[in-house]
Amino acid sequence: MAFEQRLASVLSGAALLTLLGATAFADEAAKLTELSPNGQDACFGRIYDAKHLKAHPEQKVARIFFYYGHDPVSRPNEEPAANADTSYNGFVTTTVRGAQAPEWAGGWCNHQSEEGTPGLIHCGMECDRTLASLKVDDEGRLILSDLQPDIYLDAGSEEELGTTEYNRQALGSQDDKFRLDPMPAATCKAEFARIDPIDPALGPPLRERLKPDQAFCYGRDYDAAHFGSHPDQVTQSIRVFRGPVELASFAAGGDLPNWPDGAEIAVSVTTRQKSGKVTQAYSCQGEADQWRCAASSKVSDFACDIAQKEIFLKRGANGTMMLANPNNSLPILDLCSTAANGKTTSDDKVYRLQPMPQSACAP
Repeated sequence: MAFEQRLASVLSGAALLTLLGATAFADEAAKLTELSPNGQDACFGRIYDAKHLKAHPEQKVARIFFYYGHDPVSRPNEEPAANADTSYNGFVTTTVRGAQAPEWAGGWCNHQSEEGTPGLIHCGMECDRTLASLKVDDEGRLILSDLQPDIYLDAGSEEELGTTEYNRQALGSQDDKFRLDPMPAATCKAEFARIDPIDPALGPPLRERLKPDQAFCYGRDYDAAHFGSHPDQVTQSIRVFRGPVELASFAAGGDLPNWPDGAEIAVSVTTRQKSGKVTQAYSCQGEADQWRCAASSKVSDFACDIAQKEIFLKRGANGTMMLANPNNSLPILDLCSTAANGKTTSDDKVYRLQPMPQSACAP
């Protein structure tokens, strides 16, 4: 309910109607038994050989797959599971001649007739655009037509790009009326995985790696050799952690289904100029593949508004954590000083942090 209330508060009436319409399409999709008689995710595809492509010189598409069901494109991300968008139910991916990776688009598919009778299926995209029209033939193959040449381009791109560049980026005049064979769902998932291969070394997202009731400590201490290659780095040591204070705060008022939104963390630093440790609190929320963490005055007394000071946490390879500080948002300097205005110009922009014992992050 909390997510629905938040969503309603930020959507305009028109946008909300669009979303509700998308949900209706998703509900209707359950009735598309032509695509999936057993109600499971379904895959159709075709890979064209050199002989076919030679006979169809205006066809750019060498590989095409259509997937009906749950999103095969989504990657492990840091946004709360409650925010997952499940409204799309149709996905198409194509690889043109000479391309190294596919492109893809998704939309909502439902029966074109209001009665929902079997026949032509229309798949629409956002901005009232067409994804494709679908029909299953007597042999169980999927006839995919009405694939728009500018399916992967922005609306109005022909005028913006000019005719020559538009024709280069758009699909060809013979890229339509594809006859696709039914295939295992795993085949489509493997094809969509080619779009943005996942680095297995990254492991699960931080929101899964770090539990709401779990303390953690990441950090790094820099030596003379490091400073020799990073002479403009101010940071001597850094710790990022959640301890008893942060855990108690989330337990008292946190929204568990929307984790990591509202997660509080602390960052402690020492600098090469000062031996004393300075600690700053931040409040985080999941956003795409990172945690966006805004500085909080909860445990500090600042003369300025520090809420605009943000750092970003991302999962690193082999259990590490990456911290980005693009805009002078760490307490290596006075966050209210003029020196903290603008982008970080020192060598304190990105940190690769190692997991440490919780005792290493003790106050």
